[in-house]
Amino acid sequence: MSNNSDPLFNQYANMDFSDAKPVNAIPGLAQLQTEHGGKSRITMRVDNDTLAVFKARAEMSNSNYQTLMNEALRQFAQGMTLSDVVRETIRQELHSHS
Repeated sequence: MSNNSDPLFNQYANMDFSDAKPVNAIPGLAQLQTEHGGKSRITMRVDNDTLAVFKARAEMSNSNYQTLMNEALRQFAQGMTLSDVVRETIRQELHSHS
């Protein structure tokens, strides 16, 4: 299983982005991102122990804790139970090792 789930990762992995500007520094891009970005920036308070769990899991999977939290929220919103998540994870792991 790849450490990076982005299908375009390899295409752009070796590009030099050191001079890149953030999207919010380019008004046209910032507007496009706002209109079509698909994500919203929010501020929320999370228990320290909950945050620590997500950060630890992210480190173990070479991922980002915010991505893991977003996925957990998505699964909850879709009504997935813990057993559903475990089953899906096992299926993915079995498929990746076959």
